[in-house]
Amino acid sequence: MEKIRRLTPFLSVSPQLAETDLGIVAAQGFQSVVCNRPDGESDDQPSAARIAEAARGAGLAFRHLPVVSGKVTDLDVAAFASALAEMKGPVLAFCRTGTRSATLWALAEAGHLSPQAVLETTAAAGYELDSLRPRLEARWRSAEAAAPTGGAEVVTLPTAPGPARGGGKPWDVVVVGGGTAGIAAAAGLLRRRPGLRLAIVEPAERHYYQPGWTLVGGGVFRRAETERPMASVMPKGAHWIKAAAAAFEPERNEVVLEDGERLAYRTLVAAPGIKLDWSAVDGLKETLGRNGVTSNYRFEMAPYTWELVQALKGGRALFTQPPMPIKCAGAPQKAMYLACDHWRRQGRLKDIEVEFDSAGAVLFGVAAFVPPLMSYVERYGAQLCFNSNLKAVDGPAKKAWFEVKNAEGATERVEKSFDMIHVCPPQTAPDFVRHGPLADAAGWIEVSPETLQHVRHGNVFGLGDACSAPNAKTAAAVRKQAPVVAENVLAVLDGRGPRAIYDGYGSCPLTVERGKIVLAEFGYGGKLLPTFPFIEPTRPSRLAWLLKEKLLPTIYWDLLLKGREWLAAPETLPHEPGAHEAQQACDFVGAGEKKQA
Repeated sequence: MEKIRRLTPFLSVSPQLAETDLGIVAAQGFQSVVCNRPDGESDDQPSAARIAEAARGAGLAFRHLPVVSGKVTDLDVAAFASALAEMKGPVLAFCRTGTRSATLWALAEAGHLSPQAVLETTAAAGYELDSLRPRLEARWRSAEAAAPTGGAEVVTLPTAPGPARGGGKPWDVVVVGGGTAGIAAAAGLLRRRPGLRLAIVEPAERHYYQPGWTLVGGGVFRRAETERPMASVMPKGAHWIKAAAAAFEPERNEVVLEDGERLAYRTLVAAPGIKLDWSAVDGLKETLGRNGVTSNYRFEMAPYTWELVQALKGGRALFTQPPMPIKCAGAPQKAMYLACDHWRRQGRLKDIEVEFDSAGAVLFGVAAFVPPLMSYVERYGAQLCFNSNLKAVDGPAKKAWFEVKNAEGATERVEKSFDMIHVCPPQTAPDFVRHGPLADAAGWIEVSPETLQHVRHGNVFGLGDACSAPNAKTAAAVRKQAPVVAENVLAVLDGRGPRAIYDGYGSCPLTVERGKIVLAEFGYGGKLLPTFPFIEPTRPSRLAWLLKEKLLPTIYWDLLLKGREWLAAPETLPHEPGAHEAQQACDFVGAGEKKQA
């Protein structure tokens, strides 16, 4: 449970609550809970209905007053104030980080407390809301004008807005996202140029080594080994802004935060990650983590996968994969291979019917790796069901429904029973990306596949899972993308065109059994790009397993996230850009300064 921060004796705010937190909330003396977060903002977010049910079970009153990130309206403020007037206190309000809830309180109190008093209160609770000052002062003046003075002195408050975060001067670089891509790119930039004014926008307090979750689900890693405090991975010299981005406004060279604050930039690195859309499968969110329904794509769920694998003695195990693109395309079948290997070693595999349901038409997208994978499919006796897309799950009934496409393209809905099902959820870019000005027609940040520069906004770069480059969405891809972005961002800041080139590198260590891995490394067009000549890329290898289990976590935490670009130097174009290209770059990065003038 994240820290609860008290604003007044009546009201406290907090980041996202889990269902299991509600009993703790009640034990701390709260009587009511307000959720200010719309459903579906992130993959790890329980629905308001589930929070409401848990609240009722803990004896708490509950209200859902959803507020769109970055767009706190006067109607939202009025609804919040009305709810507080009606509910018994103490009240706990929450959203993704607590910022929206604190913002609602601040604006609701602006007619009763001076702007300075409001801002000092929120700052003491850890929420810097100085960008609200103009709205607070306007509400304060309106309240004073409406109230009879009775001869009392009228205090005239300053009308100018407070300084924007960063002192009103555009940041050299704003990085949106504190995942693998954002941290690696920021670290690479600061190692090249330590004096950069660089801000990282990230609301989460924890950073996760997500490639390790497959091994957690296979009983190899402990879950605790895959997380660290976000503060511990922030690059030295970076300014961490603990807030969520709500919108991109590239025409103004600004990022809008969830409380409405704007960050001006000279260059932008967009790495907001990917959205795991659990709601796209009917019934999945309601049963995930129980009734034999699990997924290694969630930090808290991977241990449940291992529990199910150990407990299953016989029956039917389904493993699903949605339409591409997804994060780590090999992960759904890696879960199957590790489970089957355990059942084989325990002598149970003969009693378990294993099925892999993939919305795709092939086992793996790079043909060279299909034969070794097929040998394991045959060893484990797994049935492959291609063009089979999971659409609904009923956990208590142990049933799942798939949309299955035949050779003629016609589809039918097929019901399948299960004793255990491992689900890979459908995936999209985050909502504010898909509906924003940086997106292509499919909703991804539209970048050049080579330079990772945005195709319409030359001072914007994208990398990681949310960008449109047609590479595998893996942490290994970031290892090669981050140096390209770092080199090209600095080139644009210096008035030159980008010259560093990304070759589409991605890697998927396919854990075909405990102790052996097919180390798939490839680039654009399926070209094989092996890093280690002594590891045969299409053959299951003990050396590759040792690399995955022993070396890759260290490489991740101590090299990739620190900007130490081991075996990742980017290819560069052999010539400098012409005068016109250089002038375009200058125009992009100078736009913010011109607007400030």
